[in-house]
Amino acid sequence: MKKRVVITGLGAITPIGKNVEETWEGIKHKKCGIDEITLFETTEYKTKLDAEVKAYDPLEYFDPKQAKRLDRSSQFAIIAAREAVKDAGITKENTDFDRVGIFVGSGIGGLRTIQEQCETNYEKGNKRVSPMFIPMAIANMPAGNVAIEFGFKGESISVVTACASSTHCIGEAYKTIQLGEEDVIVAGGTEAAICEVGIAGFENMKALSSSTDKNRASIPFDKERNGFVMGEGAGVVILEELEHAKQRGAKIYAEVIGFGSTTDAYHITSPCPDGECGAKAMIRAIQNAGISPNEIDYINAHGTSTHLNDQTETMAIKTALGEAAQKVMVSSTKGNIGHLLGAAGAVEAIFCVKALEEGLVPPTINYKEKDEECDLDIVPNEPRKAELNIVMSNSLGFGGHNSSVVMSVWGR
Repeated sequence: MKKRVVITGLGAITPIGKNVEETWEGIKHKKCGIDEITLFETTEYKTKLDAEVKAYDPLEYFDPKQAKRLDRSSQFAIIAAREAVKDAGITKENTDFDRVGIFVGSGIGGLRTIQEQCETNYEKGNKRVSPMFIPMAIANMPAGNVAIEFGFKGESISVVTACASSTHCIGEAYKTIQLGEEDVIVAGGTEAAICEVGIAGFENMKALSSSTDKNRASIPFDKERNGFVMGEGAGVVILEELEHAKQRGAKIYAEVIGFGSTTDAYHITSPCPDGECGAKAMIRAIQNAGISPNEIDYINAHGTSTHLNDQTETMAIKTALGEAAQKVMVSSTKGNIGHLLGAAGAVEAIFCVKALEEGLVPPTINYKEKDEECDLDIVPNEPRKAELNIVMSNSLGFGGHNSSVVMSVWGR
């Protein structure tokens, strides 16, 4: 018999908050974390806006030696994990650390470190490349560093499925606990890829918004959308086997009840035009949850603000939910925080949990121009009070990776 999996801890650092509370308050108050790029000089770039973690100083969180040896992506992962573990109340006294897993992914890993060390190699020679280059750059190190931070010794993996990475981490953690392989898993994702080469790569494939108006740059489902805005940060949730959580008296935020994933097998960057495989991921998640489509109250969409993504995701939701698509509330929070790439799914899952907790649906902010191709109830501009029982979070990644996770209120 499969075990039940609940969420007992939340942690985040985002462009609108240094923790979950600040970030969620920003969502409720329609805060936009998009602004001018400050991490490098943009004179030669068309892209002028991003969504950075504001006023970030690593020495507020780490000693100088540790800060120097951690890529920004690992720093964010540790910060979010610290909050989530503390929130969950996981200690050696109430949990066997040999049965605590770490499933933390990243779409790109230490891209800033890669750029910096390649510049060093070119300008100063190979002898000057840091011996910490590889340990800082590889995409599994956020998970490895979180494990080291706490001494957790269960299974540790890093799913890399581009912008679906952290949703896949949550889904794989859910399945692992269901099978009884771990009692607790620290699950989520992190990203810190805002640097010259990162922006150039996305800019040259014409994926980024070229808008200079921060309130009209990341505008999911709006007819004038013209690309995504790159964000950074991390999101972590603590998944826990139900009986383990009850035994130690943990606060239960929500229950994970379903997960589904598929692959488009279509194109390296573009989604399948009819949204067929994105729909199949949602259908798998719904079937895995043992619910009907009309039981889903809210979907946090991938909603990147690119023309193809928003159009095809709308089609996928219609295919997956059928008639129920006409009543379900669907919003994208990327207008608030930009696109956190590999960290997006975990942060958006946290928004779903908070929505369940407070009965408040996040809005799709900065929406003006209706698009007939995106004709769902996208909760435009204002948060909406609603009775929520079951919610879904979608993530879609380059390479055709689709993933959907379903969560419910505890004790429904």
